[in-house]
Amino acid sequence: MAEKTERTVLVETATNAPKEKVSNLFAWSHATSVSGTAMLIAAIIGSYFSVYMTDTMMIPAAAASMIMFVATLWDAINDPMMGVIADRTKSKWGRYRPYFVVAPILLTIFGTLIWLNPDFSTNGKIIYVLLTYIGYGMTVTMYTMPQMAVLPAHVKTDDQRNKVIMMGAGSTAVMFTIGASFTPQMKAFFEGAFGVSNGYIPLMIILGLISCISFWSLFATAKEKYIAPLSDTPLTQDLKKILRHKELSPFVVVWIMASMGYGLMFASSVFYVMYYLGRPDLISIYMLVVSMGALVSMVVLMPICMRIFKTAQRTLFVTQIAAIICYVTLFFVGSRSMMLLYVITFIATSVASMSNALVNVLVNDAIDYVQFKDGITANGVISSIKGFAQKCGNTVTNSGILAVLAWAGYRAGEIGNQPESTMFAINFLRFGAPALISGILLIALKFNPVEKHRADILEMKELIRDHSEDNHDA
Repeated sequence: MAEKTERTVLVETATNAPKEKVSNLFAWSHATSVSGTAMLIAAIIGSYFSVYMTDTMMIPAAAASMIMFVATLWDAINDPMMGVIADRTKSKWGRYRPYFVVAPILLTIFGTLIWLNPDFSTNGKIIYVLLTYIGYGMTVTMYTMPQMAVLPAHVKTDDQRNKVIMMGAGSTAVMFTIGASFTPQMKAFFEGAFGVSNGYIPLMIILGLISCISFWSLFATAKEKYIAPLSDTPLTQDLKKILRHKELSPFVVVWIMASMGYGLMFASSVFYVMYYLGRPDLISIYMLVVSMGALVSMVVLMPICMRIFKTAQRTLFVTQIAAIICYVTLFFVGSRSMMLLYVITFIATSVASMSNALVNVLVNDAIDYVQFKDGITANGVISSIKGFAQKCGNTVTNSGILAVLAWAGYRAGEIGNQPESTMFAINFLRFGAPALISGILLIALKFNPVEKHRADILEMKELIRDHSEDNHDA
């Protein structure tokens, strides 16, 4: 046992030694691609699109729920397809980098189209939104899977990976702060500046074009140094090797729960303030409290917690327990005092939001685990499984909120005139459901299979990195 402990320390020391540094340009590009203006677009859609469908396009809540269910379910299904395609891509630029060229252009197109309100019948609008939202979701898949896969292909050292992940988490928090809090003001600005009736259109075009900068910079800097040669075995055999690892299933549950918890924070908040509190005038203030909590969580608290608790798993345990306490408190007394609501919401968001970034560390763990067990590079497939789980969470969140509201008798636009069943449903969606989600996440996290092989995986990564450096020197 003493030898094992000594060996573990030696491996950890060697692996964390400053042998490998990512360039600042790569770190910036990776952190601001998916988590930059593309995330700002996602924040705006996640926070305001459901209300836009029901209250502006006048699509019934039940139909809007079905749109979100079908679109996001298909989005989840095509993630594994994208992961397989990315892992098997052959190009002079590598496996993952080519997708960073086209994806931001498509993001600009579909991110704009979903906000059009064509003069169609209700059924025509339902079909239009379904098709354009599917196009948007497939575009997100096109850039998200390769972006997750390229990080472990570019760098093997855990501290350098975590540095990039935390930069991305900070960028995500900033973008969600802007998108969730200031979208009404940005929309109004563009309506005044451009004289248009729908400020979402120029806003999406400009944000999409800005996203091209970081994605194209990532294409230029993301050299794929740690990629094994493409396998000569049939794809089905490699997939069987990966999918046979049932011990990774707790990771899937954690990824789903993290996605649901993070999505509910933003998607339910507008309904909560507008209808449960009956204060649409406070939407921007409350969304600022939520998004600032997320910003503090990822930029300030997450690095501190990682230093204190050492691993993502321990950090998740502590922060999720704290989040449960806050959510349960708010469920029962949140509406009694606006100051109480603001303060505890800020604390809850500050401890809960980092889960959305910390679970990305588990992606790298799973990639290393499969490489350790089977000797194959499956960055794209593992990333796509995480993406599939995340999109499943999005499916439940996006369609679930509208489905629950429809079931509870929600009346679009009728502030102060909602039935009691709807009021209870909104309060549960905002605080009760996130508490349950955090509890499920904690249970699943207890079954993390990587920890018992941590020392061996660290040693494997050290050998791979040394081998790559020797080949480069040669």
